[in-house]
Amino acid sequence: MSVTNEQIYTALSSVVDPNTHKKLEVSEQTAVVQLSGTKLNLSLTLSYPFLDKDGVLKQRIQEALHHLGLDLDLQLHSRVSPHAVQESLRPLPNVRNIIAVASGKGGVGKSTTSVNLALALAQQGAKVGLLDADIYGPSAPIMLGINERPTSIDGKSMRPLVAHGIQTNSLGFLMQEDAPAIWRGPMATQALTQLITQTAWDDLDYLIVDMPPGTGDIALTMAQKIPLVGAVVVTTPQDMALADAKKGLRMFQQVNVPVLGIVENMSVHVCSNCGHAEAIFGQHGGRDMAEQYNVPWLGALPLAMSIREQTDSGNPTVAAAPDSPEATLYHEIATKVAARVAGLPGDVSWQRPKVVPRPL
Repeated sequence: MSVTNEQIYTALSSVVDPNTHKKLEVSEQTAVVQLSGTKLNLSLTLSYPFLDKDGVLKQRIQEALHHLGLDLDLQLHSRVSPHAVQESLRPLPNVRNIIAVASGKGGVGKSTTSVNLALALAQQGAKVGLLDADIYGPSAPIMLGINERPTSIDGKSMRPLVAHGIQTNSLGFLMQEDAPAIWRGPMATQALTQLITQTAWDDLDYLIVDMPPGTGDIALTMAQKIPLVGAVVVTTPQDMALADAKKGLRMFQQVNVPVLGIVENMSVHVCSNCGHAEAIFGQHGGRDMAEQYNVPWLGALPLAMSIREQTDSGNPTVAAAPDSPEATLYHEIATKVAARVAGLPGDVSWQRPKVVPRPL
């Protein structure tokens, strides 16, 4: 008795995705089936990038198909859709999803997390950009090893620079390395708005925005005027960092931006000589915060010298050591973030009529 495509689709529709924790959406568009005897070539398209390095999804699919007696050859692909942003806003042209990475406090490794998150998503197959939104302390030029200026396309917009496979822009590319941005709040927020809207991003699935510390003018402008699908909050385990991270989290909740989850950075110090791990900043602060506010726990990252050295050299961990334990942690966090975005409501802003101001 031959196996039909309908039997295969029925079996696949019972598989629970290990990241979204929902059953696979199976159709002729998402699951392309080629049968040759008992050999099944399955091309599966997910709504987020996922490498399945541990083979968890493949194993679940094999178990679902076991009763059909098929030998599985699986290829995974992704097709990322735009998702809902704040009411009255629309996604940027050529950018499907903008994700803010915030901390509420400086010095917790937010920028390092942002750049490695962007690199991990790109390595998993997504088209990714990184916007360095820290007007007063831009770090993207050092972290990505870029020492050039963006060029203009038409005198109005800038081409993003490209490093390690991701598009990026930063005020740091436009200023001298030691030049301070001595601007009041309105000037800084205007500069940031221009930086994000006047960069000609090229067909991005995700734009990761490295937010400035605090919940002041710039952060509030980002949360209210830039179309965000969600935010990731970075903290360390210590109480001082947690107190500010909670304020950042509450800011996003108050402006109706979904919090995609919490990352605990510098969770433990790992000795580069003996490998001994010590929780010098305390334990489980980020995990406890996630539970307290009922938001997803994305994972913990170590305080490792290699992460600092690689980032300072312009070759961040995910690019410099993609098979390292630290890079694996960044990849796991990136997968959780992308899966969380995939579960958000889709963008319907195109259904709203555009408001065109009348001339006076």
